[in-house]
Amino acid sequence: MRPSAPRPLRRSARQVCQHLVRRFFWGSKVARTAWIHPTASVDRTFPGGIEIGDSVWIGPFAMVLSHDMARGVYRSTRIGARTVIGARAVIMPGATIGDDCVIEPGAVVSSDVPNGSHASGNPARVRKGTS
Repeated sequence: MRPSAPRPLRRSARQVCQHLVRRFFWGSKVARTAWIHPTASVDRTFPGGIEIGDSVWIGPFAMVLSHDMARGVYRSTRIGARTVIGARAVIMPGATIGDDCVIEPGAVVSSDVPNGSHASGNPARVRKGTS
């Protein structure tokens, strides 16, 4: 038997509809190749402040925010290409996550994460490299 190439993640009809609504109705900048779990929350109060790059994977129950009503903050949040965001992670308003990053499950990211880094904890601490 020939080894097969890894298959790309299939998106459900719900995910396709969510992508179209986020991109064209709300005005978010979401790449077509981004995979967002159906239970993940992407901010709807300030959707124009959300930018999600190519091949990003956002896990179950993760939250990507671009506003904070308690402080009256509205800031753009950017997630770079090929980034993985774990389950129940929270990306706070104004955070910029670089390309090729890994955000561990349950992390609360409130500051910038440089390219190729891992972030974990509450508040998230950044460590360089992917090892």
